[in-house]
Amino acid sequence: MEYNECCNLLFEGEYLNVKKNGKCKEYNEYCKLLFEGEYLNGKRNGKWKEYNEYYNILFEGNYLNGKGKGKEYYDNGELKFEGGYLNGKKNGQCKKYYW
Repeated sequence: MEYNECCNLLFEGEYLNVKKNGKCKEYNEYCKLLFEGEYLNGKRNGKWKEYNEYYNILFEGNYLNGKGKGKEYYDNGELKFEGGYLNGKKNGQCKKYYW
């Protein structure tokens, strides 16, 4: 599990004109990594990953200017959902799976 050095740190990255910009990492209140990815002018851009408290991957995908495609996983690693996203929310064509 990746921990940040300062437990008060919730976001590590850059802002440009009051919008998140560039590579970032976001942590929960227990200093564990929740998200890592990139922003461009406040919108998700590039590769993104989301983790649970045990550092199992819950989401991975790619965005371009806020729009993207990705996959969500159950805590046990089984595929849960794959499809389109808009700024981190399901949007567009998709497939949903049950295990």
